[in-house]
Amino acid sequence: MRSRQPKQLLLAFFGEHVVDQDVPALRASALIEVLEGAGVAAPATRATLDRMVRSGLLARERRGREILFSLTGEGAAVLREASERVRGPHPFEPHGSGWTLVTFTVPEDQRTLRHRLRSALSWEGFAPLRDGLWLAPGEVDLAAALEPLRTHLPAAAITAFHARELPGYAMADNVRAAWDIDKIRDEHLAFIDTWSAASTAAEAGSPLSARAMLVADWLALLGADPRLPRAFMDEDWPSDRSFEVYWAAREGLDEASAAQFAALIANGAQRHAS
Repeated sequence: MRSRQPKQLLLAFFGEHVVDQDVPALRASALIEVLEGAGVAAPATRATLDRMVRSGLLARERRGREILFSLTGEGAAVLREASERVRGPHPFEPHGSGWTLVTFTVPEDQRTLRHRLRSALSWEGFAPLRDGLWLAPGEVDLAAALEPLRTHLPAAAITAFHARELPGYAMADNVRAAWDIDKIRDEHLAFIDTWSAASTAAEAGSPLSARAMLVADWLALLGADPRLPRAFMDEDWPSDRSFEVYWAAREGLDEASAAQFAALIANGAQRHAS
């Protein structure tokens, strides 16, 4: 698998245990401990938490000598948008038929916004085809996908269409031009190899760390696979195996990681009460 970045692990952790859950703000020390179990050093976690605060995904507060973090409304919206696919029964199948096309115009001096827009489009399966034209399989709910960016995008920044293939203009060449099919396959096979091995979870520092690692890897795989129609894939396409491996690993970690998270919350409450 690709290397796990601290931000991916934190998003996985907050998405699994915090978003839409009635939990208090979390101690920085607890988050650092979870990521240390996933192989991330404390300074890298602290720096990532700072960046996530600056980007509006997390809020920070001080209580006595402790620093605590919680999801912002924007952070919750980002994770909520991802959760449907993370937990859905058909994460590698397009929604609907045909193709969704998008062009956008964002001023050159708004590079952060351009990056966030491209990341949001990539998560929804879009890839640049040519001359600023982005293509995704199926009928993408673009309004929902870009909701976290709605207040930041200039008026009329996005132009979008839904289209179908015309006879005589086969899509296969365009699909191969927009997406590296062999690379997508390799991502699936790497995920299967990593999480089919019992040693992967066993080598993590804790069940919470292992679950963050698993979901971070799953998010990376979902981001790499654009949900192309099976007609463009080989007969032995590995996405079904990836799905089975993910849910088997998740179910194996569920009880222990939930118990550890409950203990983490209880410990935090005791510390604040004393």
